[in-house]
Amino acid sequence: MTTDFQQARQALGRRLRELRGKGTTQRQLGALLGWPQAKVSKLETGRQTATPEDLTAWAQATGHPAVTEELVARLQGMETHSRSWRRQLSAGHRPVQDVLTVEYERSKALRAWQGAMVVGMLQTPDYARNVFSRFTDLQRSPRDIEEAVRARVRRQELLYQRGRAFHIVLWEAALHAGLAPPDVLAAQMDKLTNVIGLDTVQLGIVPFGAQLALPPATGFWLYDDRLVIVEEWHAELWLDDPESLGVYQRVWDKLSASAVYGTHARRLITRARAHFADA
Repeated sequence: MTTDFQQARQALGRRLRELRGKGTTQRQLGALLGWPQAKVSKLETGRQTATPEDLTAWAQATGHPAVTEELVARLQGMETHSRSWRRQLSAGHRPVQDVLTVEYERSKALRAWQGAMVVGMLQTPDYARNVFSRFTDLQRSPRDIEEAVRARVRRQELLYQRGRAFHIVLWEAALHAGLAPPDVLAAQMDKLTNVIGLDTVQLGIVPFGAQLALPPATGFWLYDDRLVIVEEWHAELWLDDPESLGVYQRVWDKLSASAVYGTHARRLITRARAHFADA
């Protein structure tokens, strides 16, 4: 991984190594902190992200308590862009949904690309429940699934507010992903069909076999022209620098150019629904 986040994590590791100094080995510092030497090594080489508690303990153990604030500030600066799921989900999915709702409410024009599943703004409660359950199991986070579902469904009220525009593009594979029982997936296809008629939503589907300018990779949302949120397995990336925004805007333009809309999109959704109805 060669992201800005990783580079910042490596820089923090170099600072930690500097504070340890040459007179103390990694094994000695680990023993002092009650950590395995491997943890000390991973923190110093940028292979593990420190917690605020880790940094506080490190500063104390190396005899530099005055640098605690500096170290924590470095960590917070890193997480301005990369927000690990481990930390975000420490209290469950509901708080994450509430944070996202603030960004949705601040935005008028939203663009999304998703190749793996139906986006949250268009999910039925049952579909969302199955998605949250799977990610809760993956991340081993608190199971506040019903609270998260309610928060996600309430946010969908924005779809019906005048002055907002949602331009959402899905790969056809997202329609066929078996993330829930067949009856739930069939109902989800019905919702997508109904969404096509909303004046605030433009739903495009990139068909199987379409000519693509880029691979249909990671899902992301563009909030006006000020923020892009990218979903990775380990974290969300919140990017607001012009260069990153420009890249994702170009990605979205290229993928959306391969999409079909209206009657053709409805036909693909109906085909997916028939598959689940027959299951």
